[in-house]
Amino acid sequence: NTPSMSASSLVCLLLYSFWLLSCRSVGSSVWTAVDRNPGAGASLPRRRSTVWKLAEESVCRDDLTRLCPRHTWNNNLAVLECLQDKKEDSEIAADCNHLLWNYKRNLTTDPKFESVAVDVCKTTISEIKECAAEELGKGFLVSCLVDHRSNITDYQCNQYITKMTSIIFSDYRLICGFMDKCLDDVNILHCGSISTGEKDVHSQGEVIACLEKALVREAEEQPGAPAIKDECKKAIMRVAELSSDDFHLDRYLYFSCRDDRERFCENMLAGEGRVYKCLFNHKFEDAMSERCREALTTRQKLIAQDYKVSYSLTKACKSDLRKYHCTVESMPRAREARLSYLLLCLESAVHRGRVVSGECQGEMMDYRHMLMEDFSLSPEIVLHCRSEIEGHCSGLHRKGRTLHCLMKVGRGDMGAIEPKCQKALQTLIQEADPGADYRIDRALNEACESVIQTACKHIRNGDPMILSCLMEHLYTEKMVEDCEHRLLELQYFIARDWKLDPILYRKCQGDASRLCHTHGWNETSEMMPPGAVFSCLYRHAYRSVEQGRRVSLITSFDGISRHFFLSRDCKVEVQRILHQRALDVKLEPELQRRCMTDLGKWCSEKTEAGQELECLQDHLEDLVSDCRDVVGNLTELESEDIQIEALLMRACEPVIQSYCHEVADNQIDTGDLMECLVQNKHQKEMNEKCAVGVTHFQLIQIKDFRFSYKFKTACKEDVLKLCPNIKKKVDVVICLSTTVRNDTLQDAKEQRVSVKCRKQLRVEEVEMSEDIRLEPELYDSCKQDINKLCQNVAFGNAQVIECLKGNKRDLTQRCHQKIFKLQEVESVDPELDYQLMRVCKHMIRRFCSESEGKNVLQCLKQNKNSELMDPKCKQLITKRQITQNSDFRLNPVLKKACKADIPKFCQNILSQAKADNELEGLVISCLKLKYADQISKLCPEEAAAQEQTGQVEECLKVNLLKISQEACKKEVLNMLKESKADIFVDPVLHTACALDIKHHCAAILPGKGRQMSCLMEALQDKRVRLQPECKKRLQDRIDMWSYAAKVAPAEGFSDLANQVFTSPSKNYILTVIGAAVALLFLMGLLCGRFTKRVTQELKDR
Repeated sequence: NTPSMSASSLVCLLLYSFWLLSCRSVGSSVWTAVDRNPGAGASLPRRRSTVWKLAEESVCRDDLTRLCPRHTWNNNLAVLECLQDKKEDSEIAADCNHLLWNYKRNLTTDPKFESVAVDVCKTTISEIKECAAEELGKGFLVSCLVDHRSNITDYQCNQYITKMTSIIFSDYRLICGFMDKCLDDVNILHCGSISTGEKDVHSQGEVIACLEKALVREAEEQPGAPAIKDECKKAIMRVAELSSDDFHLDRYLYFSCRDDRERFCENMLAGEGRVYKCLFNHKFEDAMSERCREALTTRQKLIAQDYKVSYSLTKACKSDLRKYHCTVESMPRAREARLSYLLLCLESAVHRGRVVSGECQGEMMDYRHMLMEDFSLSPEIVLHCRSEIEGHCSGLHRKGRTLHCLMKVGRGDMGAIEPKCQKALQTLIQEADPGADYRIDRALNEACESVIQTACKHIRNGDPMILSCLMEHLYTEKMVEDCEHRLLELQYFIARDWKLDPILYRKCQGDASRLCHTHGWNETSEMMPPGAVFSCLYRHAYRSVEQGRRVSLITSFDGISRHFFLSRDCKVEVQRILHQRALDVKLEPELQRRCMTDLGKWCSEKTEAGQELECLQDHLEDLVSDCRDVVGNLTELESEDIQIEALLMRACEPVIQSYCHEVADNQIDTGDLMECLVQNKHQKEMNEKCAVGVTHFQLIQIKDFRFSYKFKTACKEDVLKLCPNIKKKVDVVICLSTTVRNDTLQDAKEQRVSVKCRKQLRVEEVEMSEDIRLEPELYDSCKQDINKLCQNVAFGNAQVIECLKGNKRDLTQRCHQKIFKLQEVESVDPELDYQLMRVCKHMIRRFCSESEGKNVLQCLKQNKNSELMDPKCKQLITKRQITQNSDFRLNPVLKKACKADIPKFCQNILSQAKADNELEGLVISCLKLKYADQISKLCPEEAAAQEQTGQVEECLKVNLLKISQEACKKEVLNMLKESKADIFVDPVLHTACALDIKHHCAAILPGKGRQMSCLMEALQDKRVRLQPECKKRLQDRIDMWSYAAKVAPAEGFSDLANQVFTSPSKNYILTVIGAAVALLFLMGLLCGRFTKRVTQELKDR
């Protein structure tokens, strides 16, 4: 055989299964020529008439009368077509079957049969070189014309060849060469019999169907499937390929689906594969017969093995396949013919921005949809996922449900999955590419239709952004449960191959190639683990010199290393993907791979959205090193861009809109958004979910200073220099703050901690003071006390710390020491007193805007009795004053002023004191116990007052004469003496005379009794009119001072001098004292003179 003959034989093979589209339009001259050909019926019995007719044979008369219209009886080929199209196994008599067979066999074997073709197609044969070269008399000429029928332009020839295709080759035994190539396989597979009479010859379409099913079983490597010879495989595929034009030509499918065609595709014209496609689209309809569904599935599987079996796909994509080298001759035919290879090759061109015809893309979408709808069309899945299907997904064959069930198994939701099955699923997802158009995934489309119509209606139907929109609404009120499951099942596989997100691939393919060494869209690397490319991209997305991160150095072809960053568009897409995938740890391939053991060990009960990652973060110290590293890296990214925490962002939407919208609009917020949320954690717009999420992230940050992005970038160099080998954030903060404090106390010429670090350090210290849990050492020391004394106090707002301060006497020793240290730090730096700064925020702004941070409390104390002072702030200031009075170390002003005197005069108290305990707390507590009965007896109403405005002290002063205990009386007298030195010490008097001080003593500086003297002079000056309340209080003070002078003798010379100078009779006293001094001086002169003389007389002796 010549090569051309071999090709013609292959064409002959196909012609077996071709079926007639229409015979009505064929010119009668063609059929007359065939009927009158004396050789065509040579082997048939001669009849009385000139032209032998099938209709005149008695064995077929009954069938002909019953099945065929009368106007066809005069045309043998029309009768043959009618009987073949209408027949079922039981419809035509056996004798008529044999007569039809003999007629077709004699017709095709008679040498003069070709002469008709030569006469009808004379012009066409000369135009087609391959057919002109065929040797006549061997049956190859008609086969060649059939193979090139699409190029036949002559009407008569085209119709003749079309008719011959459907009639002459309607039985596989009549196709030239087929019997020789497949005889052994037919016998081995028991697909039928070649011998006439053993099986209805016109049902021999079942033989081809049997061989096709065997071919599919072999491809799927089903147990017991025998191997089919290669030459028979080619013959079977060629038959399928040539029958792709008209479903009539696939005899088994035609008979199996005749009723279904009428039911679903009644108005669909035959030809160009249209009926096939229509039936494919309705394959899983409930009304579809099982026999037809089975036949359609077999044909789809053949298409999956060789795309040429689909006429419409081959025709639509012919030029694109050639254009983008998708049929490279050097490649093995088994690969290039696969539907998957065609789809991957053309999809690669589309994703690279190349132009693929709309008609071809439409065909591709149909077959991608077909692959997603029926898993059995992928031999790899049938082969490698057999156990998973039988164990978890049996009975879910239709509408893509089995495939999604396998995806669910692949996610790990239903047990383990074999690696080969996982790989087969990943390959199928890439071939079908549902990320480019969600409608390809029928199960997802149906489950999410309502969500798309409500939440994503603004996006064009079929746009890739639909999937992104669905992810953004995951775990929201608009999402339905079924859609949520289908979406996560698909996203699990998309997350493992960055190319399957078409938007990400389009925006980042250049960056990925340059920075991550990726391959083409339809090429994969076995060495690169799932998710590795995307991990590479997001590491570069959050990396810059200004932000203090490492910068990639890529060596180019010229040998020079250069810095490379992601393009802006790619960075935006990477950020979008990160925000969406943070909702589920299974969408982070690296995280799931490295943390599988830890997830099972620590987080098996955490099944809600976002809980698994939070659980891993909570157990960070307990994780294995690989898992700890990846969780740490992800947490570090979250600290830079907290919007990755999509659930937290949704919960915090009201706060963000009210207080943080400016930083939230940034492309990458570099930690600003979380800082803003922390600062506004106690606003009225803050809901419980948001507050819990923000606090959780704060608690995670204390585990590693890298988790606080702004702190890390500001203090990285300082940490390396001053606090090496310290990892926990709280320890780093303590280390750096101690360094700053020591430098400040020692008046160092230059601070060792940089300015930018000191600034951020202050932010971190203030944030840590808000919640005791953010200071682990303090929290651990006081946990027992919290459970006992503050169990009903909520964390946050420093409420627990304030509770512990209020119950300091009842604290355990360890907790008491920690609270004392905390108060000591707060007394030196009031800005770290979160409760004070929060409650007195507006008062600080009003009275102390120009004061340094360390002087805030002192400023508030000075303005405590102002009419404009907020009552709650005033009450808290009083608490802080009481605390300061419990130990000089908690009063930095006193400590600094008395630094030399305290050791000098109070050494006995210091020597007896215990470390980290109040020195004078016991004494003050004792005094308060002694005074308690006096206060409750004489001043019950004032003692019950909530606001500390001096009423108790004023009551005690008024009732000085009634106080029986000398110690208490002495303290009240001391208060009276102090008030003479500074009016601010007497809150009642200061409040009563505030306006008079402003009007008459504004120029007088406070202190040293100056303002008090001014008021006394004004009181005595009849020209000055004081406020009645002020005048009354001043007069009371004069009386009190007079009484105090009588009952409280001077304790020293300074006290005596002070009494003299403040006495109303000071001029008289000073005159008397001056006269006495003068008298003593004169006496001294006289006595001195007498003594001198005596001495002289003694000398003379």
